[in-house]
Amino acid sequence: MSGFSLDFNNTFEGYEDIKDGTYEVIIDQVGEDAAKTGTEFVNFRMAIRNDIDQPHQNQKMWHRVWKSKQTNQYSPVMFNTIGKAAQLQNGKTYNSLDELLQDFQGKPVQVTVKNETSEHNGQTYENLNVKSWRNTAYPNVQHQFKGDNNAPTNNVQQDSTTLNDSDFPF
Repeated sequence: MSGFSLDFNNTFEGYEDIKDGTYEVIIDQVGEDAAKTGTEFVNFRMAIRNDIDQPHQNQKMWHRVWKSKQTNQYSPVMFNTIGKAAQLQNGKTYNSLDELLQDFQGKPVQVTVKNETSEHNGQTYENLNVKSWRNTAYPNVQHQFKGDNNAPTNNVQQDSTTLNDSDFPF
């Protein structure tokens, strides 16, 4: 790995667990990925906006939309819900999933999140779950991304989380 240098002024120090609540965020990356088992999902990565006085500015949160194991399809209700909150054009037709996902990037939304504990196959999980999506109360976005690596891109979000079919109740 050549051409890479460490910068200890650009770290995650000082970040704390995101508390339950409602936050103004910007969708900074959206992409399709798959668990090691092959179960596909769309990963929405959001940054808590720093142009609004709110806790946890610049911290990231994720929301996954999973394909159904029964139908091998994504829920259109989830994409419609997030699309309405992101104020995408109602009735717009997309030629591909990638085209739709690109339309989400850079859009401000308001999300309500809750820290929840779940248990599956004898394992306990702590997750920050998005419970609702709404239109932003602050459409004039002045958010500044911290560092070049955090800016919205059209690249697929890569996630190194290891997941197995047994990790999902569906």
